[in-house]
Parts: sequence; C-alpha cells; structure tokens
Amino acid sequence: MTEMTALRAHHRGGPEVLTVERAPMPVPAAGEVLVAVHAAAITFDELSWEETWTRDGASRTPTIVSHEVSGVVADIASGITDFQVGDEVYGLIGFERDGAAADFVAVPAADLAAKPSTVTHTVAAALPLAGLTALQALVDHAAVRPGESVLVHGGAGGVGGLTVQLAAIRGADVTATVRSDAVDLVRGFGAQRVIDVRAEAFEDAGATFDVVVDTVGGDTLDRSFAVLRPGGRLVTLSAPPPAGKADEYGISATFFIVIPDRGQLTELASMVDSGRLHVEIAATFPLDRGREAFESGRRPGHRAGKTVIVVRE
Repeated sequence: MTEMTALRAHHRGGPEVLTVERAPMPVPAAGEVLVAVHAAAITFDELSWEETWTRDGASRTPTIVSHEVSGVVADIASGITDFQVGDEVYGLIGFERDGAAADFVAVPAADLAAKPSTVTHTVAAALPLAGLTALQALVDHAAVRPGESVLVHGGAGGVGGLTVQLAAIRGADVTATVRSDAVDLVRGFGAQRVIDVRAEAFEDAGATFDVVVDTVGGDTLDRSFAVLRPGGRLVTLSAPPPAGKADEYGISATFFIVIPDRGQLTELASMVDSGRLHVEIAATFPLDRGREAFESGRRPGHRAGKTVIVVRE
C-alpha cells in the first residue's frame, strides 16, 4: 500500500481549505512507529497555528490536521523496543508534524503511551492534548498543592473540564467559569463553585485565589490578575500575559505550549482506567466528513468536550 485517505489542506485558511483525498502513506523513520489510526481528536484553533503551515519559515503544505491520536501499531522502525505491532497506543503528535486525520500516521515512539484499556479509541483520542495541557498547567507550572484555591476559566471546554477534574483530584478547592448551560456538568467534574459568566462576573464573587488557569484569554485574562492573592500563580494557555502586569500585582504569570510526555500520558491513562478522570465527547464525525468536524466549532451552542474524527470503528 502506497496511498491512504487523509484530511489535508494545500494552502492556509479555515475549515474551507480542508479536503479528504488520497495522500502518500507515511514511512516511519528511526525511533518512530506507524499507527493505524482509529480516532483523531481535533482542536479548532489548530488552523490558526503557524506550526500547522510552516516549518523553519518554509511552507510545509499539504498538511494533515489533527494532533491527538488513538490507534494500533501497524509497523515499527529501527530502534523501537517498547512497542510491538498490534499494541493499542495513544498520544500527542508534535504540531510541526502531519497529524492523525488519516488512515495512518508516523509518530515518534517517545510521544506515545499505552492506550487507556477501559475506554474506546474515540474517548482515548480526546485525552492527550487537553489532558497533558491540564496536567502540565497544574503540576509543572502552577505546582498546585492540596487545599489551595484554584480558578479555572472555561471549565466546560476540552482543556478546562480536565483541568477542573485534575485540580480536584489533587485536593484543590476548585471554582470554574462557564459560558453555557454546563453548570451541573462542571460541578460534576469536581468544581465546588461554578460561575456562569453570562449572568455574573467572576470577580464580583469577591474571592481571591492561589492559582488561576486561564483557557479563554483576552479580557478574561486581563481581569484575572486582580483575583489572585499576593504570591499567586496565573497560568494562561491562550497568549503570553501582558509584560509587567504580574509584577504590578505581586504574582507570577506563565504562558506555555503543551509538549508530548509519555510519563504523563501513562499517568492520565491510569486515572481514566481507575474511573477518577472522565473525558467528555462533544461530537464525532467520520473521516470523510472531516471538514464538517472543523466547521462545527463555529456553530452556536457547541457542546462541552472534544470533537473526534473516527477513522476506524
């Protein structure tokens, strides 16, 4: 087999540039495995990322989208001792690489881990980016400790929902904001308080927090400095915080981009398999409706959770 079906874009743009077409089969290089994709979760913003379109300043189109994968090892290259053909795996694919909205994808073995055994490939595919982002925000960057108060903006989103759960698992006192009717859902994730910002401004609650994790950005980020107590930690995922503002408020402010991490993927899988961590699915689409999957993010009333492209049942 030299060709496969893939969701590709030949030039920069939004969902309208995506086409389901035949593409060359990837060949795993040394240290990589070839994964037969069963499911690929999407991030609606990835079509706006520079890494989607260029590498080292040069165009890398045509590009295959979707960087969260769950599937089965179909082939292994030299130097691989930790996976075998037939293993079920999941992981986060580097954003500068072709993604998983295709029959097959080549992935560095170090960026994969054993798939959670108690859930489907569809659910497993929705975990890597959001789960790693949430875990790295809370553990690596905010160092959240039991008993601390944590505010999570966008608690019904793919990243926000897992951040709420993981903060609660770590023993934090969690408050979350939503802009939807998902109050009960997010409370079920472990938030002790959920603020619907359509009806109430989060700063009007009068609370101060040890940590804020911001998945929203913009005005929400700007207003979050004032609700942190001195020495508090702000972690933002949308854009770097305004220069000098953290010093003005006597806090620390961090922006980061998630990175693949096998150890953390294994930790997340264990929490899913033990029933402590729930992955919410907003919608699923077959590969031949991949463009529609990306377009669904523009629709009003988008459900909580991740949207997943199902490649193989």
